[in-house]
Amino acid sequence: MKVKTILVSQPEPKMENSPYLRLIEKEKVKVDFRPFIHVEGVDAKGVRQQKIDLHNFTAIILTSRNSVDHFFRIAEEMRFKVPDTMKYFCQSEAVAYYLQKYVVYRKRKIYVGKRFFNELVPLFKKYKDEKFLLPSSDVLKPIVPETLDDAGLAWKRGIFYKTVISDLSDLRNVYYDVLVFFSPSGIESLLKNFPDFKQNDTRIAVFGNSTIKAATDAGLRIDIQAPTPETPSMTMALQKYITSVNKK
Repeated sequence: MKVKTILVSQPEPKMENSPYLRLIEKEKVKVDFRPFIHVEGVDAKGVRQQKIDLHNFTAIILTSRNSVDHFFRIAEEMRFKVPDTMKYFCQSEAVAYYLQKYVVYRKRKIYVGKRFFNELVPLFKKYKDEKFLLPSSDVLKPIVPETLDDAGLAWKRGIFYKTVISDLSDLRNVYYDVLVFFSPSGIESLLKNFPDFKQNDTRIAVFGNSTIKAATDAGLRIDIQAPTPETPSMTMALQKYITSVNKK
């Protein structure tokens, strides 16, 4: 069956040169974006109940833009003036760049990984005497605490925000040829919103091993997956699949 409509379970990209735009133009398909999950902040009281005092930390570990936003939100709610001496360890350049929303970049001590969390280890070991705070979601990849423990750091996790399933009830009678997922939480949201979901001719596209496992465990048929050596991005995987089925 040909692909004419795609639903991506994420917010619409704000980039003018989004690869999804190229996919739409080249394959003449309709692509909609709808977050299946969203983030809600934990209030200052909820953070205090975790026995977290921001004054006790000399370094902040930031793994995402959400962690940046919610750390500074909590600091403001607690009326904590973040000292200029605070060190920031950012998982990627994208996170470090986003940090400029809150601090004057050139005047702060900012240390940046390449992409994956464990690539921060050499930096952690260089500053192993710091007291680290990890502002995170209630959902955390196991590699993060494992890496911090293995590095022998003095660190504490604070749940500053939570991943919440979005209400998708308005999509109950809307059908797409392809549903695209990037996390196990997206699969969970689909099944919570539509417990009677029948895949039938709907194609499922998934990104990453954990999402593949969640979809398989849920009994879904996976038709498109990324990354692979041939298709390292989701848009490339979609392009390859659509080109294959639409030319028949």
